[in-house]
Amino acid sequence: MLGEVLDVLQPQKGESLLDLTAGFGGHSRRILEQTGEYEESVLVDRDQVAIDSLSDLAAKGATLLHMDFLTAVSAFFVEKRRFDMILADLGVSSPQLDESERGFSFMYEGDLDMRMDQTQGTTAKTIINSYSERDLAELFVKYGEVKRGLAAKVAREITHARPFSTTKQLADLIKAHTPYSRHHPATRFFQALRIEVNDELGLLEKVLPMLPDLLNPRGRLCVITFHSLEDRIVKSWLQDEAGKGLESRLIVSKQLHTSGVSELENNPRARSAKLRFAARV
Repeated sequence: MLGEVLDVLQPQKGESLLDLTAGFGGHSRRILEQTGEYEESVLVDRDQVAIDSLSDLAAKGATLLHMDFLTAVSAFFVEKRRFDMILADLGVSSPQLDESERGFSFMYEGDLDMRMDQTQGTTAKTIINSYSERDLAELFVKYGEVKRGLAAKVAREITHARPFSTTKQLADLIKAHTPYSRHHPATRFFQALRIEVNDELGLLEKVLPMLPDLLNPRGRLCVITFHSLEDRIVKSWLQDEAGKGLESRLIVSKQLHTSGVSELENNPRARSAKLRFAARV
């Protein structure tokens, strides 16, 4: 959603950027090209591979931080650091999905990993092979929005068939015990595992309330979500902010941005993307 991001953020010369999910720099590079403000900008990512790919921006003066965005924002909050633009493009990146060894996708044979930060201990394999049948079922319902009966059935089959070590092993079992669907039946189960491994929703809920205090006056905030669970959290928080009236720290845009036709032609994964925008009072 590069075009949509540029349209809402309207980067200006000399403005600073905090990219909380820099990935491989698709958004950051274009924004920084327009602002020219590298030295006051910070790019954050949990993935060391992504951070390594941004060395050209570091050479121009940008600060790179290998950590989760909550840790970064908490430090800036204490330091009272401020930025003109904050961007958070949530979820897993296309390069992560396409690397079979990362274990994010059931489309490739790979280790059951799913860690965005490969230095952390817990992997998808840990969860699948150690969680109780009940805990697995609750995980699939909560983070995969799988119907309870199906979640219980698949959890039971997993506990009977484990240990698992690869994405294909798990995806094949799920497919064998799931009714036909036009989407691969493992989609929601893998989503649930990924969210649990990386504590994606927990970090998001904690970081959002701190973001307005990291914006300069008239600073802009842009958040892109890719599934209903994280979008619900962002939408609810923005509505709460907007509902504070004169005490609100943000002017919240009512417009919901989605991917355009050209974007979808080049990147079908963007079909579920939703962009929400707000500006600091």
